[in-house]
Amino acid sequence: MKHHHEHRERHERTWEWPAGERLVAGRDALAAYFGSRPADRLSRRLMSNVLVTVTSPGTATATSYFTTYRVDGHEGGLLPPSPPAQVGHYEDTFRRSPDGTWLLSGRILHLAFGGPTPRPPRP
Repeated sequence: MKHHHEHRERHERTWEWPAGERLVAGRDALAAYFGSRPADRLSRRLMSNVLVTVTSPGTATATSYFTTYRVDGHEGGLLPPSPPAQVGHYEDTFRRSPDGTWLLSGRILHLAFGGPTPRPPRP
């Protein structure tokens, strides 16, 4: 399955959710977004079926499927297993910087399943 969003590849440093019509663009906005996440959030994201396509010597795209397990209000310790909070896939664009380092320049998130972040059960 090939996904292509040529009109979006021009934008650097973006995180987009088309279903929610949300877009975070720019290094400062991304830092503020990720910095605003709850300090007591525990999450793990499992990635699979990662397909990377090198589109030129300096650009690449990738499609990656993910499952996210997440709770807010974590106070430490082992939690009982719960259903995933999200299941979906990413469409990523990468660019190679002048020093040869590959950088993630854009990410589009597509959810097949999603819901609110649960809080862990209390004894």
